[in-house]
Amino acid sequence: MGLLSKKDAKLILDPLADDNPITIQVLGICSALAITAQLKPSIVMAVSVIFVLGIGNVVISLMRNIIPSKIRIIVQLIVVATLVIIVDQVLKAFAYELSKELSVFIGLIITNCIIMGRFEAFALGNGPWRSFLDGIGNALGYGVILIIVGFFRELLGSGTLLGFAVLGDPVEKTGLYAMGYENNGFMLLSPMALIVVGLIIWVQRSRNKALIEEN
Repeated sequence: MGLLSKKDAKLILDPLADDNPITIQVLGICSALAITAQLKPSIVMAVSVIFVLGIGNVVISLMRNIIPSKIRIIVQLIVVATLVIIVDQVLKAFAYELSKELSVFIGLIITNCIIMGRFEAFALGNGPWRSFLDGIGNALGYGVILIIVGFFRELLGSGTLLGFAVLGDPVEKTGLYAMGYENNGFMLLSPMALIVVGLIIWVQRSRNKALIEEN
């Protein structure tokens, strides 16, 4: 028997594709637009949300039977705020420049509707292990979209990936630039992030529609 049952595996796999929090549920769009001009911040934000949602779901699950219903939202906010503070302090200690680049967006993880939604919809009604899997799955689904958007925006907007030139030198006119290629500066603007996310949503929903017709 594997480590995960089919039911548990779905908690991780479904949010990666057929129940993605961004492309299907249309949640967490704001950060997908705000921090995806470069790939590195996209990856850091994805890892941060994986930590916050994975651990947060477990904490809420462990406390679910002792949290008074009238203050459950306050408790959830305290839990997520504590985890976000930990993330923020770790970034300031080990990646200060990146921490300044992400600035307030790390703090805005507190208001990410994906996190509060999973606390309410899953962690309050399930055990710690399944809550952990649900948190990791939804955070991975969110992070995959951020990384895809960041990949294309940085590549087509700056000609780089993680800060390294991959299309050539635009000043020395090497690589693709020698053939007349020019960076698309529009890719670095927020409207283009919305367009890229929209295209991903269109592809994802088209795929889901095809799967429904097959069944």
